[in-house]
Amino acid sequence: MSAPVLTNRVVPRIRAGAKATRVLERNLMSSRRNWPVILSGFFEPVFYLFSIGVGISELVGDVVGPDGVAIGYTAFVAPALLASSAMNGAVFESTMNVFFKLKYDKLYDTMLSTPLVPWDIAIGEITWSLIRGAIYTLGFMVVMAFMGLIASPWAILVFPAATLIGFAFGALGMAATTYMRSWQDFDLVTLVTLPLFLFSATFYPLDVYPPAIQTLTQISPLYHSVELIRALTLGIFDISLVGHISFLVVMGAIGLRITGKRFATLLTK
Repeated sequence: MSAPVLTNRVVPRIRAGAKATRVLERNLMSSRRNWPVILSGFFEPVFYLFSIGVGISELVGDVVGPDGVAIGYTAFVAPALLASSAMNGAVFESTMNVFFKLKYDKLYDTMLSTPLVPWDIAIGEITWSLIRGAIYTLGFMVVMAFMGLIASPWAILVFPAATLIGFAFGALGMAATTYMRSWQDFDLVTLVTLPLFLFSATFYPLDVYPPAIQTLTQISPLYHSVELIRALTLGIFDISLVGHISFLVVMGAIGLRITGKRFATLLTK
């Protein structure tokens, strides 16, 4: 009787990112007790919207919209606040929460003792930050509809557009988080997001800014987000939408690439 022949079995390599849903599942389960904290970020832009709709809008009157037609000030500002809401939800989820898991909780080190790889963690966390931004967007759209601020049926595209915004800011925010060393570094997050919120054609049309500020505004990622959402809520379609979408896609892709590489470096050294 001949001895059995032993052959080397090659186990196929699991594609990076294929198990990212496990990270997402973990975040969904852990958030069940923290949903009030998650929802709290939704109220700030809603309070801004109510204050503008009740008081400031009556003082300002109409402004010129993207298509050159005069619209109410509340209808002009509401899409910008929606874009800001999507940005805030993604940024705060992808910065502070990720930093705690990475530096203090050591959660990601534990995850790597399973079949997960760093790219799974990066994609899963970015997807979760995107979902948080989408939750804010959905709630804000309900408020806008209640206030009669949705002027076009094309506004249904606002949700996927805001999801793209969440991806872009979540990916870049997480990439920045991998370079942070302490909680004091998060002052830089506010230092970046607050000027973006105030100077991205959020409250005023672009043409009221001085020329130098207009140039800076046009490279702001929130400006492209605001213009995209504003055009969809008003039913305005032109070639500029391609530029806004392309900007956000490239921004998200760069952030994802940096995050994946940095996670691989930090978690495997």
